[in-house]
Amino acid sequence: MTGASSGIGEETARLLTAKGWSCVLVARREDRLRVLAEEIGGEVELCDIGDRDAVSALGERILARHPAIHLLVNNAGMPARGTYLTVDPELVERVMDVNYHGGVWCTRALMPGLQEAASAGGAHVVNLVSVAGTVAFAPAGAYAAAKHAQLAYSRSLAAALRGSGISVHSVLPGFVETEGFPQKNVLKSGLLRRFVIYPPRVAEAILDAVEKGKREVTVPWFPYRLIGIAQAVAPGVVARFVGMSDYKRGTSRLGR
Repeated sequence: MTGASSGIGEETARLLTAKGWSCVLVARREDRLRVLAEEIGGEVELCDIGDRDAVSALGERILARHPAIHLLVNNAGMPARGTYLTVDPELVERVMDVNYHGGVWCTRALMPGLQEAASAGGAHVVNLVSVAGTVAFAPAGAYAAAKHAQLAYSRSLAAALRGSGISVHSVLPGFVETEGFPQKNVLKSGLLRRFVIYPPRVAEAILDAVEKGKREVTVPWFPYRLIGIAQAVAPGVVARFVGMSDYKRGTSRLGR
């Protein structure tokens, strides 16, 4: 479980543990991970998943202890608020490394363990994408681009692993209130703030996707799935809508 020190990752780890799973908690903040690990009986692994070499070493450490990996949740992520005209170039690169490449490197590093579990009954990869993976949200252009890439990767991986015993699930939440993404405080639109959800709901969607074999889940379905469909069939309409949306002044560079 990457990004386990807070938000969706933390709540998902709690839920999975309650359902009988044993979790390896991965993040950069050791103090937060230690507290959660003591609470749920998980293992702690420190890693910056945007660093390919660090992820490779992480995979070796985990596989040495757990030759079979039954579930990988690629959850770690970071925001990148601002349009492509204003966002820092370094942030464009960093959000791609964390939100897209990180999941690719983690999956590759742990693939031997996933294959071992698949041979003994099945394995799962869950990629926490975002509705931003289906909608070009201009006020967070670099973030949306990274999530578009992540969704394409997740779908491609599902096709590549078809018949292997490894199921790939894409979970696409809308705006979620977390420490790194304080949506209630930063969203300018009162309409969008009405549809903000909280991490436990996303954790339930992750578990449901794994247990019921759902390949792609949008949470909540309304209105986000409809917006994604509109992006595909009427991109001009969506462009006008997102053009009226923005973050409050002074919040475009907030991150975690």
